Amino acid sequence: MNSKTPKILIYSHDSFGLGHLRRCRAIAQSLVGDFDTLSVLILSGSPIIGSFEFRSRVDFVRIPGVIKLRNGEYTPLSLHINIDQTLAIRSSIIEHTAKVFEPDIFIVDKEPLGLRGEVLGTLESLKDTDTRLVLGLRDVMDDPQVLREEWDRKNVYPALKDLYDEIWVYGPEGICDPLEGLTLPDGVSQKLRYTGYLRRDLPQSIAEQPAPTPFGEEPYILVTPGGGGDGVEMVDWVMRAYEARQRPLFPALIVLGPFMPAAAAAQFSERAEHLRDVEIIRFTPQIEPYLANATAIVGMGGYNTFCEILSFDKPTLMVPRIMPRREQAIRAERAEQSGLLKVLPIDRYPDADLMAVALSELPGTPSPSAAGVENLLGGLDVISTRVGEVFEEHQLADDLKLVNF
Repeated sequence: MNSKTPKILIYSHDSFGLGHLRRCRAIAQSLVGDFDTLSVLILSGSPIIGSFEFRSRVDFVRIPGVIKLRNGEYTPLSLHINIDQTLAIRSSIIEHTAKVFEPDIFIVDKEPLGLRGEVLGTLESLKDTDTRLVLGLRDVMDDPQVLREEWDRKNVYPALKDLYDEIWVYGPEGICDPLEGLTLPDGVSQKLRYTGYLRRDLPQSIAEQPAPTPFGEEPYILVTPGGGGDGVEMVDWVMRAYEARQRPLFPALIVLGPFMPAAAAAQFSERAEHLRDVEIIRFTPQIEPYLANATAIVGMGGYNTFCEILSFDKPTLMVPRIMPRREQAIRAERAEQSGLLKVLPIDRYPDADLMAVALSELPGTPSPSAAGVENLLGGLDVISTRVGEVFEEHQLADDLKLVNF
């Protein structure tokens, strides 16, 4: 290996939302638990990465944040400089960090070339080293036609063919294919490795604490729009059902998320004050105990929420978004077809009675485990096994170098 102890560098481009960060964090936390001397460094543009706890030997480098505008263009999150300067700074930090850190494995989350190609130089420089280059993909990327047009425009395919050594799909084979409908270069399909979804557990520090009881001994439904930036309609729809009082419902705990627009969050909190069976939490970086104690879950269908739903095995209602990507809708549709959960299409919003019926039936629906899907949550174990194999390969190569020397 490049040094006495193994190292992994993970790149997460997202500055808005929680998806990339939470997925990378879950992988990092799991791996340092499996390998006693491993160090993992996460490169992230998330403005709230510091709100999360990390295990020993996991750390992060915060690169300048950017946000995506409605027209698809990017702009700096905080800095008063142009986007080209911001991206140049980000690219420089990424490449220099990789050069100094000398990772045994470099994992790029979702974006093969990084944000507007900012990782390409790093990939090219690491290709001539012993670093294993891995692209990690969600189970669903987007509608196949949209993804094909996007990857054609970004000229992604040469990197898949010539730079990446492996492509890990964070889901089981047979439910979703993130590269469905794409014409891949020769040899790329052989790089694919389906891992299964990434299991989530209660952190040890939380497991030893008293369980939160937002409604005393009463069971409750947890409502989570993930980061919350695009969850206003879903939360409003749920609240309308409780305000209508058309049928008995379990109490609802709604976690709005850190990116919920401030005005919408304030309005929801004010409306909840008039409802005895609805409680609002603005944001918690430790949502796991609330998931574990909930009777059922309502979510939008983002990747991380989906992994949590499966991990804590709760009856689930998904209300997926369809804009700007159909990722959530595709995942929800395939999951419903596999018997894992129920779906309520967002185009039926804001029919309060329809939501009330769905909420009243939800606690009695089967949990995901009843579907009997194979290798549903084996992702972290499969990743750990593969990482161990890479470390052994590097150690063997180093031993051979010493012998030859």
